[in-house]
Amino acid sequence: MTKEALFTQKDKDQISSQGLSVEQIIEQINIFKDGALPLKLNRPCKIDDGIRVITEEEEKILAQLHDEEALAGRMLKFVPASGAASRMFKDWYNIIDAGKLDDERLKLELLQNLKKFAFFNDLKEVVAKSGQNLDELIERSAICNILSHVLERSGLNYGELPKALLKFHRSPGGSRAAIEEHLVEAALYVKDAKGVCRIHFTVSAEHEKAVDEFLRGKINYYEKFLKASFDFSLSVQHAYTNTIAVDMAGEPFRDQDGLLVFRPGGHGALLENLDQLDGDIIFIKNIDNVVPDNLKAITVLYKKILGGYLIKLQRKIYSYAAKLADGRVNEKELTEIIDFCNRDLYISFPLDFDCYPLNVRREKVYQKLNRPLRVCGVVKNVGEPGGGPFWVEEDDGTLSVQIVEEIQVDSDSEQQRSLWNEATHFNPVDLVCGVRDYKSQKFDLKKFVNRKAISITRKTEKGRELKALELPGLWNGAMADWNTVLVEVPLETFNPVKTVYDLLRPQHQ
Repeated sequence: MTKEALFTQKDKDQISSQGLSVEQIIEQINIFKDGALPLKLNRPCKIDDGIRVITEEEEKILAQLHDEEALAGRMLKFVPASGAASRMFKDWYNIIDAGKLDDERLKLELLQNLKKFAFFNDLKEVVAKSGQNLDELIERSAICNILSHVLERSGLNYGELPKALLKFHRSPGGSRAAIEEHLVEAALYVKDAKGVCRIHFTVSAEHEKAVDEFLRGKINYYEKFLKASFDFSLSVQHAYTNTIAVDMAGEPFRDQDGLLVFRPGGHGALLENLDQLDGDIIFIKNIDNVVPDNLKAITVLYKKILGGYLIKLQRKIYSYAAKLADGRVNEKELTEIIDFCNRDLYISFPLDFDCYPLNVRREKVYQKLNRPLRVCGVVKNVGEPGGGPFWVEEDDGTLSVQIVEEIQVDSDSEQQRSLWNEATHFNPVDLVCGVRDYKSQKFDLKKFVNRKAISITRKTEKGRELKALELPGLWNGAMADWNTVLVEVPLETFNPVKTVYDLLRPQHQ
């Protein structure tokens, strides 16, 4: 029986409705059977070995470079904002499900801290609409009643909203949702000479309308407040980036109605959204990594430093790529370009590269230079979950700088696990990307993906175990063949909100 015979006509219609082909689904099933191939770590990137530190003298020059190109209209901000808020409130759901919080100290602490949340006044209003008084509920320690008003539809509905629409911070103009903080931040480093700020949010399909309406209700206020004009857009993860689920035997997983089960392909699927933007220099930052205005200065400074550093590198790359494309590079000039590749872009070439004919070397160097560029801010590792920067051994024996997730590391190898644990820095998803070539033409970003950098995870569907396939992650496998440069940024620029309690940290108050 052929693998195509696994599928009925109804299956094929379902596959087609996802924008996928039977051949693609068979390819995905084969990946499950073959397993994900781990990367081979050579060593972690460290200061002066893959990670650059910007000096005080450089800071002003790079920030000025950034400002010049921002005014010219080259900047755009890209914010993955499809994350649901429900994960932030796992502890609170557990309290509601249990009907109580037995730990008196934790209960007292939570009740005392309620007033510190930026959504406190909104909570007070919805409690009043229900005919109750929030202060009295706090006095009576009615913890489940209070938390239900935060999470449930009859209250603030925070359990079903996207994280983008949760109020994170207080400000003189009123409490701000996470997405509002991104508008304010964007105006400080992507605004052009005409005052236009281009910003794009990726959202889940179920929240697209709510986010769009929220932004349209806020834009006029922020345009007046920031003296800016926002050109904002939204996109959803495309269905054709979904992947099929399989059972533990590797066969297509079906739901109770016998339908094939498809799952989102992970954040790597957002490469499609990024690729479809008419962008040039694109900043990428997660929706939950924002701070109030009093702490924005250092964040904005380092955004400009990263942007300026990308522009500095780009100018060299464009000059060299144009010369190589014209075939105007002699032996001496090629040596200069290769030195730049080694020193500034961390590009390595095969050991016998010097033995290749000049025209072959010119072409290979051109191919290495003429690709998307990203400058990644990295922070000192303080135990946050997520990927880190490593030197990775490629199939041809060369090394490349990559952002690596733990799931990509061979867990059966003591040596590889040891290298993973030696990492000094962490990837906070603080990127600036150059997605145009020296002719100002957009790169086809799909050509620079390591298709093998997938991950297979175990999930459950209504109590039944399944295996899910995630596409190469946006900032690891999906950008594996980009030129990658790492710059250390201060820990103060990384302030994620993964749980509701993170909003009580000093930097969010």
